[in-house]
Amino acid sequence: MTAHPIVSREEWLEARTNLLQKEKEFTKLRDELTRQRRALPWEKIEKEYHFQGSSGKHTLPDLFDGCSQLIVYHFMFGPDWTEGCKSCSMVADHYDPLIIHLRQRDVALATVSRAPIDQLEGFKKRMGWTFPWFSSAESDFSRDFHVAFSKEEIASGQTYYNYRERCQFPLSDGPGISSFFKDPRGEIFHTYSSYGRGLESFLGIYSFLDIVTKGRNEGDLPYPMDWIRHHDRYGELHTPDGATRNREP
Repeated sequence: MTAHPIVSREEWLEARTNLLQKEKEFTKLRDELTRQRRALPWEKIEKEYHFQGSSGKHTLPDLFDGCSQLIVYHFMFGPDWTEGCKSCSMVADHYDPLIIHLRQRDVALATVSRAPIDQLEGFKKRMGWTFPWFSSAESDFSRDFHVAFSKEEIASGQTYYNYRERCQFPLSDGPGISSFFKDPRGEIFHTYSSYGRGLESFLGIYSFLDIVTKGRNEGDLPYPMDWIRHHDRYGELHTPDGATRNREP
């Protein structure tokens, strides 16, 4: 670790209060960005989408579950995958306990993936989650919201992801988050979507890591989130070839 200067209490307070001014500026900029986000125009949803849930077939209006606002987390879990994405799983670990609190602000949160519902329910049970999870395997929902890609698109590097053409996304499914509003007439509007690093703000663990000395400590990893595991696998040792074995006690 790079050596840090050691200073007196007075010098430390001066440095800290100088940084505090920048933090306050950042907070105000974030508030303004939030205002502009809410002021975005809306896109009316004209298409009818169908999802498979644990209790049967559902439509997009069903996912609102009595609320006027809906957040959908596009969870990476492809149709032929054996388990869900480990990074999306960490995001889900964050929002699963928030469902009850979101409902107090008229917000429903649903998770949508392309894997079959039985596969989703099995993984959900393994992870101990309680949020509603729906399969979009029989609809264009994931394709229309640019989190599902064909083999041809991946091979040609012509995937459209995070509002970029020719994005070289390496997998069949990507992560994202979208919000919707349903008016009193039942009409539904797409109000916001975010992808890529735009999802970092939903990972509270980074807010904690960003205030400690080593920070995220990801600089020497093959990619920034390589250290993340499913929360039931931190007891396993992951070897360079991708194999796993249990750690010695």
